Amino acid sequence: MKAQVTVNTLRKMKQNGEKISSITAYDYTFAALADAAGIHIILVGDSAAMVVQGHSSTLPITMDEMVYHTRLVTRASKTAFVVADMPFMSYHASIADAITNAGRLVKEGGAAAIKLEGGASVCETISAISKAGILVQAHIGLTPQSVHQMGGYRIQRDEDRLLEDAFKVQQAGAFSVVLEGIPASIAETISGKLYIPTIGIGAGPGCDGQVLVMHDMLGLNIGHVPKFVKKYANMAETVETAFRSYVEDVSKGEFPAKEHCY
Repeated sequence: MKAQVTVNTLRKMKQNGEKISSITAYDYTFAALADAAGIHIILVGDSAAMVVQGHSSTLPITMDEMVYHTRLVTRASKTAFVVADMPFMSYHASIADAITNAGRLVKEGGAAAIKLEGGASVCETISAISKAGILVQAHIGLTPQSVHQMGGYRIQRDEDRLLEDAFKVQQAGAFSVVLEGIPASIAETISGKLYIPTIGIGAGPGCDGQVLVMHDMLGLNIGHVPKFVKKYANMAETVETAFRSYVEDVSKGEFPAKEHCY
């Protein structure tokens, strides 16, 4: 039986130079498959707004919806460490709101930790949530919840600001930090200077771990796939082919056949 992944596991992996694998999941079935495959961290991403709900950004997903998706994932996860995203405006208005909403993802959703976006500007929030006994994963670089403020999904190249953000979220109490949309050389420098694990997405191989959106790496997305994604399968084509075969069998009266009847 595989051992439960904990925050101590992740810290030791960083110290030993072992790479951490992370993937998003939003429901019981895919979370169970990811868990069985040995994924270390399952992220219940606010990316569900796009890949599950069909929105053009992560902004519309609600707190109640994130709790719901988190509950489905944690029900399936036996050994993986589950992190749940704090959705847009769930931690921006006040520290009290941030602690309450983070607590919901842990208490109602069953998450082991929460993730929120931002660097120096959210350090007070990270500190307060951590002091409430909740593990916080930070997220710097390209932060999708700030897509309008950034003027789109743009690579972040300001090394001084990124280093400052990384050190400050670590000092505030974050147990880990996601580095998104950062040149590989900068991400490697940050990873070498921090004692907490860095998880990269579009940030090169020098991070302590990697995370991908499940729908991207499985080839389930029909639209644009970012440059940093490696497609490990082409499930969209497989699923569409299966659906077409089903339609044809039903229209021809070939399904259900004798072997499918009681």
